[in-house]
Amino acid sequence: MVKPYIPNTLPPLSIGVSSATENPTLLEKASDLAELLKIEIIPPADLGKYDLLLLYTEKGLQIQLKQDNKTKKPATLCIDFLSDALTYRREHGGGIKQSLARAVGIKPGIRPTVIDATAGLGRDSFLLASFGCRVTMIERSPLLAALLHDGLERAIDSPSLQADVTNRLSLLQGDAATIIAEHQPSLKADTIYLDPMYPHGRKSALNRLEMRLIRIIVGDDSDAAVLLRTALHYAQNRVVVKRPKGAPLLDKRIPSHVIKMKNSRYDVYMT
Repeated sequence: MVKPYIPNTLPPLSIGVSSATENPTLLEKASDLAELLKIEIIPPADLGKYDLLLLYTEKGLQIQLKQDNKTKKPATLCIDFLSDALTYRREHGGGIKQSLARAVGIKPGIRPTVIDATAGLGRDSFLLASFGCRVTMIERSPLLAALLHDGLERAIDSPSLQADVTNRLSLLQGDAATIIAEHQPSLKADTIYLDPMYPHGRKSALNRLEMRLIRIIVGDDSDAAVLLRTALHYAQNRVVVKRPKGAPLLDKRIPSHVIKMKNSRYDVYMT
């Protein structure tokens, strides 16, 4: 299920929706999205006049930030659940033995239901669904939610992906703490998964164009502690918080146990 996007968290930039070409199908998609988000649809000839673009291309929906002054390249975001990198991780990343699977509680014969309360680009949600979990993605940003919706649509239509993977994924847009609280008892989950934005330093991966664009769109999750408290109240079995290596505990709460990786960790709170 896909809840209509709520355009109350758009970044303070000039934003337009368009198509990269005059393809009638892409133009129709652009028009529908512009109406849904209540932002301006613009002709392809005027693309350079806006700070941020939601651009339909033959390969799917993209978000583009105006050309970077240093690299002279636009920062671009798109979601491709069928990418080589994600396919490799899904097929050769260790399966249910990898850290993400163990953190959310996957075991032989056990596939917990999961709420990914900070869905972002949806990669962890997609992997969990491929492992057999039923996953509800919640994304606050209406722009990232639009990308997720487009990525899911293309994955559903792909003959190379088993249909049951996408059938186990659903998407809601809005504030996760509010949605989780208001949709009880229908929206119950064994595990609630959080991967909030963290204020990295200059030398972190967030300096890459892709992550810089995500930060512009989403900002910092200053209310992540509130979300953690909500998750701890409603999760049936556990809450998992992904943190960078060396980052302080979220809300100063001591986890039940920690799964460490090279550059990050999963703080696991049993409920």
